[in-house]
Amino acid sequence: VQLQASGGGLVQAGGFLRLSCAAFGRPFSNYAMAWFRQAPGKEREFVARISSSGASVYYANSVKGRFTISRDNANDRVYLQMNTLKPEDTAVYYCATPSGTTSVKPYYYTEAYAYWGQGTQVTVSS
Repeated sequence: VQLQASGGGLVQAGGFLRLSCAAFGRPFSNYAMAWFRQAPGKEREFVARISSSGASVYYANSVKGRFTISRDNANDRVYLQMNTLKPEDTAVYYCATPSGTTSVKPYYYTEAYAYWGQGTQVTVSS
């Protein structure tokens, strides 16, 4: 399984970006997808998760109402629309997917995910 994230960049506070993650190597529509982020000197943290069908979505409280996760199962892609960006959103953003269709770990744990993209840098200037 390979994940390729893209779409990061430099944006002013209040602006927006759309991240994309392409998945390769197995039937995309069978598995949940998630986005995490890691700021300098901090641990990687959960941002959002979407179920295999797209019917269920979960967000970290810090991004709820500003970010939207979505997926295109026909094209094996997951997206993260980020609006009203803040300087504290600055981080490397990673897409991730679990090894199976179920997990014993909570969805907001990094340990719930076996495959990770390479990350894409998002920088929000004040």
